[in-house]
Amino acid sequence: MSSLPMILLLSGSLRTGSTNETVLRTAHAVGPSAGVATSFYDGLAGLPHFNPDDDNDPLPAPVTALRTAIERADAILVCTPEYAGTLPGSFKNLLDWTVGGTEICDKPAAWVNAAAPGRGQGAEATLRSVLGYTGADIVEPACVRIPVDRGMVGPDGLLTDQEARERLRATLELLAGASAPRPGGLGSPAGGDE
Repeated sequence: MSSLPMILLLSGSLRTGSTNETVLRTAHAVGPSAGVATSFYDGLAGLPHFNPDDDNDPLPAPVTALRTAIERADAILVCTPEYAGTLPGSFKNLLDWTVGGTEICDKPAAWVNAAAPGRGQGAEATLRSVLGYTGADIVEPACVRIPVDRGMVGPDGLLTDQEARERLRATLELLAGASAPRPGGLGSPAGGDE
């Protein structure tokens, strides 16, 4: 089993081949050079609509899978589009399911805004608010803007722009550093003992 920090990649887009997915797949590709392992969460479409009445044991199976993926990760990296000035409803639904659990509390988290210049601020603001509410540890220097246009995407579906790839590598390194046990702390973060 890998002893590398595990970073969970969460896409806020349901669209196959979205720029958000491209960013996260590129993060996965550069992960080894950043000294991290990555894992994609791909259950967004299967999550039930959040209902507080259902937020108790036994949880719906897709919710258990989500919370388990978060618990096993040392950190979280999000890339989400903006719809109507905020997060897509499906991704907000995912975040709503994290509120009732403790898995995300104190977990280092960051995001990449891949929107065109001047766009995406509404999604960022909502993401900051909701992640703060869940108790996630937002790693500010790891939250970056990397505008992506289709000309930056190679035939393999990954970003070809070296500056963008380097910025993703740096983001992963910052998240890994934030997930490392702190001197004088109580040990490794959640998921670090796997």
